[in-house]
Amino acid sequence: MELKIAIVENNTLAVLGLKQLLQAVIPVMDVDTYGSFADLEQHSPDAYVHYFVSVDILQSHRSFFAERRRKTIVLTPQPSEDALFEGFHCLSVNQPEQELTRAMLHLQEHAHSGGRHLPPMQVKELTKREVEVMKLIVKGYINKEIADKLCIGLSTVITHRKNIMEKLGLKSVSALTIYAVTHGYVSISEV
Repeated sequence: MELKIAIVENNTLAVLGLKQLLQAVIPVMDVDTYGSFADLEQHSPDAYVHYFVSVDILQSHRSFFAERRRKTIVLTPQPSEDALFEGFHCLSVNQPEQELTRAMLHLQEHAHSGGRHLPPMQVKELTKREVEVMKLIVKGYINKEIADKLCIGLSTVITHRKNIMEKLGLKSVSALTIYAVTHGYVSISEV
């Protein structure tokens, strides 16, 4: 079965960023994007396991999403206790990248029992030292601090860091953080 997520939002820049983040958090899912509800309706809307929708689209098509409440995540400008969102999962999109990543990891962990309801991902082989370096990177240590903690040279840390990113096919610390949490190398509370 193909697992798919739909993003229904008319802000193209927000859609692109959210799509990239979702693909990093849940790489086993395909992410489709729609600029309007009408676009979603034309593409088998019930084929999706989750809908990430803007507030205005939720308001305009509340009955559709109310029937799919457990699958719907509302993209709010800030954390909200608004009655409009009662019963829906919400994700505040106006927060720093690290906080947004953490919020998405919490949603993924809550909804999918730490990934147990998702198909297995292909795990890349990292060396023991690379795992140690990765853990320290996602905990917020800079290269010099990692070198000092592990009693290795700064250039060695930089080499490990480069190798980790290449092996995992990642391009940012946020993506590395998501990988480390979803694979159990660190807990959400450590990042």
